[in-house]
Amino acid sequence: MTTDAGRIVPLRGGAPAELVRRALEVRAAGDVPLLGDDRWSEPYWRAVCDRAAVAGPQPGQAWATTTSGTTGAPRIVLRTADSWASSFAPVAQLLGAGRDDVLALASPSASSLSLFSIAHAAAAGFGLILPSRHILTAGEAQDATLFHGTPSGLRRLLDDGRPPRLRAALVGGASLDPALRERATALGVRVVSYYGAAELSFVAVDDGTDPEQPGLRAFPGVELEVRDEVLWIRSPYLASGTLGEPGALHRDGDWATVGDRARLDGARLSLLGRRDDAILTAAATVIPSDVEEALRLVDDIADAVVFGLPNEGVGELVTAVVEARPGARPTRAELRAAVTRLLPPSHHPRRWFIVDELPRTTTGKAARAALIERVRAGEVATLAP
Repeated sequence: MTTDAGRIVPLRGGAPAELVRRALEVRAAGDVPLLGDDRWSEPYWRAVCDRAAVAGPQPGQAWATTTSGTTGAPRIVLRTADSWASSFAPVAQLLGAGRDDVLALASPSASSLSLFSIAHAAAAGFGLILPSRHILTAGEAQDATLFHGTPSGLRRLLDDGRPPRLRAALVGGASLDPALRERATALGVRVVSYYGAAELSFVAVDDGTDPEQPGLRAFPGVELEVRDEVLWIRSPYLASGTLGEPGALHRDGDWATVGDRARLDGARLSLLGRRDDAILTAAATVIPSDVEEALRLVDDIADAVVFGLPNEGVGELVTAVVEARPGARPTRAELRAAVTRLLPPSHHPRRWFIVDELPRTTTGKAARAALIERVRAGEVATLAP
């Protein structure tokens, strides 16, 4: 093996199956594949590549995924091969998966959710179905026996017509609607839902086998502890860390957290949201301050507040309230174009509002809670198209 083994190798473009083949070749050579999404802007992708180049070789690391940082600068999450491989057996047991299975992925291979299953499929030898574009269709998934994706991905698949051989689904990235589990079960699809994060991997799971006491419980091998309402875990599945700005991952000896608030009732885990107001949307975690800093770089915006609004399909929608500079009247299309250059698609606001001046506290900070109440009450103007 060469002395520069562990190089981070950014990969993007081409057919999904070819991209995965290239990623596995990089791993086989002892390097670290970092998959990109073809929907990312060129400036953002260049920033990802630059971050990887500056970091240099990362000996001992095997996989890398991205998450956006302040002003759109990417953070790269690194993890060892064993941090994922040690969870393959528990996941396979939960799904009843074997070598004859075929796994369909609903999310792009650049996501941590999908990349985990790509690594799992390669190690276990079962088949893999990838969406040819950005959304998995029922036609593509006809031969699938297993599914891994978000609740919205599973719902879309069932709406289009349940693949005839599909028997189990691993669902994460957002809270699972009990009605969706019931619908899938009625169609003969057993749903295993879980909570996790790119930095933590699997944390808690609900396999649906105890309808009398449903809910999340520690994933095999994980210890849970709540300190001042914040969930801390001790786990063999943790990421090694991040490159770039400090991310959500914080450590205290063997314990780690990404700031999620939680409550433990015996063995049952209830999630209460993020202490940093992070937005869980589809398979991504969006830190509002990251998007706010990016929006403040736009010429027509003086300030911005970003938060999540509940949405049944994806968990929450990234929502922005912007304070325009005097005399400026930006349109939604103009701001969408601006953030495309600064942030990955997962971080783009889906709902836009505008005010002449943000409400503020006595210390001059944006009165976030009051503003969110006004938005929910319909008292804030939407941005013109």
